[in-house]
Amino acid sequence: MTDEAGPWLVVGLGNPGREYANNRHNVGFMVADLLAARVGAKFGRHKRAMAEAAEGRLGFGGPKLVLLKPLTYMNLSGGPVAGLAQFHKIPPARVIAVHDELDIPYGQVRVKCGGGEGGHNGLRSMSKSLGTKDYVRVRFGIGRPPGRQDPADYVLSDFSSAERKELEFLVDRAADVVESVVLKGVEPTQNLYHGA
Repeated sequence: MTDEAGPWLVVGLGNPGREYANNRHNVGFMVADLLAARVGAKFGRHKRAMAEAAEGRLGFGGPKLVLLKPLTYMNLSGGPVAGLAQFHKIPPARVIAVHDELDIPYGQVRVKCGGGEGGHNGLRSMSKSLGTKDYVRVRFGIGRPPGRQDPADYVLSDFSSAERKELEFLVDRAADVVESVVLKGVEPTQNLYHGA
């Protein structure tokens, strides 16, 4: 998976609009923005997909990244993802979805390839549109909602003030995880980051 046979599609999942910008559900957008800054790219509206896209290379002559932020709402993210994957001829094995994960405690970032969607509408839409669940997921732990708060309300609320103190560091770590998957593969990345 780490050969340089073609580009990688890195999808930051989130909802468009300023009112959602700091929501837990938009952490994928935050990571995509940081990756764009790291590769010196700027997001712009893509002509063939309802999405913002940016392109750059990891390091000098390194693997090409196509960064994507769907401009549809979360439950329709798959259409733009599949459209750009087809446009750039990127197979699902080279697609990385960066998303919030309720089932992982806040402060942890995990990576896996394939598996279920865990009720995440963005992942469900991607799996349906790509025709497979066999793509990489960088899972940004947001933890479970406190008390009896509805999970849908929780993911659409902003990070707490205590969480915001660590957020920049954790977004940075998630971007490191994405880069590691591209450069080293999923299993070496799991070995590096799952114990940290």
